[in-house]
Amino acid sequence: MSFLNVNQVNTAGNLPSFTTGANTINFNGSVIGGSSASTMKNRVINGDMRIDQRNNGANTVNGGGTTYFLDRWMTYDASGGSHLAVQQNMNSVTPPPGFTNYLGIKVVSAVSASGTNNFTLTQYIEGYNTSNLAWGSSNAKTVTLSFWVQSSLTGNFAVMMSSENYDAQYVASYTISQANTWTFVSITIPGPTIGAWSTGNSRGIDLRFDLGMGSNFLGTTNNWTSSTIYTFSGATPLVGTLGATLYITGVQLEVGSSATSFDFRHYQQEFALCQRYLTKFTGNDANQGYAGYGSGYTGSTSRSIIFVNLPVAMRTIPTLTKSGANRIIYVSGGAIATTTAGNFGNIQMAVQNGYFTVDVASGTPLTAATIAGFTADNDSNAFLSFSAEL
Repeated sequence: MSFLNVNQVNTAGNLPSFTTGANTINFNGSVIGGSSASTMKNRVINGDMRIDQRNNGANTVNGGGTTYFLDRWMTYDASGGSHLAVQQNMNSVTPPPGFTNYLGIKVVSAVSASGTNNFTLTQYIEGYNTSNLAWGSSNAKTVTLSFWVQSSLTGNFAVMMSSENYDAQYVASYTISQANTWTFVSITIPGPTIGAWSTGNSRGIDLRFDLGMGSNFLGTTNNWTSSTIYTFSGATPLVGTLGATLYITGVQLEVGSSATSFDFRHYQQEFALCQRYLTKFTGNDANQGYAGYGSGYTGSTSRSIIFVNLPVAMRTIPTLTKSGANRIIYVSGGAIATTTAGNFGNIQMAVQNGYFTVDVASGTPLTAATIAGFTADNDSNAFLSFSAEL
């Protein structure tokens, strides 16, 4: 029988260090617990760009303002124009080692950002997932942001973090020295002692990658400030070059002063984390698009009440959206009949369950007091989504 005698246990930085005589063994993410089974090492969700509920890999253009693409990731286009296309695995480039997916951005209409115009790739990180950083206090923890990036442009680029109300902001610079080549970036950021930081279900940290900024947002790097800054003078504006591309994956934000191996969580765990902010039921199933959304009963000949149980508790009461061919299927006298569904009404949702009513606009009248279900009507493009994005 073998024994391990431990004389001393101490902590070196963020990593547990076990000292036995003259030998010290360090256990970190690359040795034990690489997927961080007991804690959420990576505060970024879908940092490896695996989940794309909204578009399922399709190319989509930001029509202006805020547009969500891959789960938890959105671009912002303050100009109101259609300048940026976003797609999972755009142009089918080879991802960096260990990764199978990435987020791609392409400039489909170039623009020179000026004034308050700003273009960003952003993830809002919920306060519940950042509360233990103690930001805004004297105990604020240092964090390290790391990611893989590739661009058709070279130069210095900006990435920034801020509080939800912008009373604390930090801009850092990273360099892409070789075009169309994956570059690993690691940036250590001291914890801020200023600012009010959410510790609940609102925005805990705003993480933004600069894609082009107007002069109103210029500032100095590597300094926490209460001024509104997103970038620095001389940063490369991706949006200023027609056809320019930027690919990114492996985005990780972790406690500590150095980057460790990427936190590859189980797929189902990552998917459930995404569903807290977006749950989407689609017609893409093995039954040729007849995906069930919910069930209930017909309250009258023109209205059905449909109950929905969501797979996870959402961040807040979600907003419901439907698209495509949807039908009510109801049971009357032992027979199954279908009718085209009309508009939603009387939506009553909680964070994990609720109901909505569907008024029939046309089709076979309903039979009151019968069982009903709401489904995609053999339409693989139909969906029912619940959004609770930050």
